[in-house]
Amino acid sequence: MKSSFSASIPKPFLKWAGGKTQLLPTIEGFLPLDFAIQKEITYIEPFVGGGALLFHLLQRYPNIKRAVINDINPHLINAYKVIKEMPEELISILMDIQVYYHELKLQDLQKEYFLNIRNAFNLKNISDVEDAAYLIFLNRTCFNGLYRENSAGAFNVAFGKYQNPGICDAKLIRLNSVALQKVEIIQGDFSQVEQYAGDYTFVYFDPPYRPINPTSFTSYSKESFNDKEQVRLKEFFSAMSDKGCRLLLSNSDGTAIEPENNYMDQLYSNFIISRVFARRSISRDANKRGPIPELLIRNYTETQGGI
Repeated sequence: MKSSFSASIPKPFLKWAGGKTQLLPTIEGFLPLDFAIQKEITYIEPFVGGGALLFHLLQRYPNIKRAVINDINPHLINAYKVIKEMPEELISILMDIQVYYHELKLQDLQKEYFLNIRNAFNLKNISDVEDAAYLIFLNRTCFNGLYRENSAGAFNVAFGKYQNPGICDAKLIRLNSVALQKVEIIQGDFSQVEQYAGDYTFVYFDPPYRPINPTSFTSYSKESFNDKEQVRLKEFFSAMSDKGCRLLLSNSDGTAIEPENNYMDQLYSNFIISRVFARRSISRDANKRGPIPELLIRNYTETQGGI
């Protein structure tokens, strides 16, 4: 993790498990055929995560006149709001952190500072802008850029031992702040986005994936997204489809590990299911970071890529 920022367009400001940066061209090919010619689009992401598709589409499609993002993670949503509303205050704190951290030089001292910041972050007795700055710092300096919470809701990822990590990307923060001006940012359960559906609404769902093996990483927060939640999401997906929204959903392909594990195929059997290949960038085992199939599930027939 080297300090080498070169942002020229809005893009994710965090490394996020399950991020879609590598899949952007593929996902864009699965957009509805009429997406580019609509005069006004409402774009919704109920599980925004790192926001790779959000920033990509906001840059590419000026006909997105309104966007709504949501996530269950309050720290993440706070960071989006701070970047939108207080970018310069955030940059100032991150610059101070970056200078101090790099001046420590010795890894033992950097680790001690990391643990102090992690503790302050978990105690929550800090301002919104400090919370956002600490989240970004922890993401840049923790092991593998993971975000994980224990059952008490405390961030518990270990120190990452990186040399000269980039902590403050001022240019990217400013670019993202401009992009987020047309975005409504809310925090909570995915189902609350229903109220924002408009005449032409496209919703991209990127929920915590259903585990395909016992070691799959899914613990982004203390809330468990188990099969009961997968079923509730499918019911919401169906309800939004009935409202006339265009819907696209990503999830794991259980058949990649066990051919008979077709849980998602059965759950979404009344929708169109396609298999695509994605590279998993976050895994404890580097040998498991190669391309594996994932599912893209949609409720419309014609796509931009003619798929």
